[in-house]
Amino acid sequence: MEQEFYRGLAQRVRDLAGKADPFTRRRLLDLAKRYDARSGTSRSGAAERPLPVPRNTPPASSFSESGEA
Repeated sequence: MEQEFYRGLAQRVRDLAGKADPFTRRRLLDLAKRYDARSGTSRSGAAERPLPVPRNTPPASSFSESGEA
């Protein structure tokens, strides 16, 4: 029963990590790994898919070359 509890917490934390900024995401995924260890299940790093990095700037092709504003 305790194993299921920690497994559920780990999944919930991973779901939150999917919506978080990169710093918080890394910390949440570390927390999920600790919950997995407590539940007796171990997820390998190779099985996890890294989340894409959010874009903060538009692509370079959208900037004008002539310096016009």
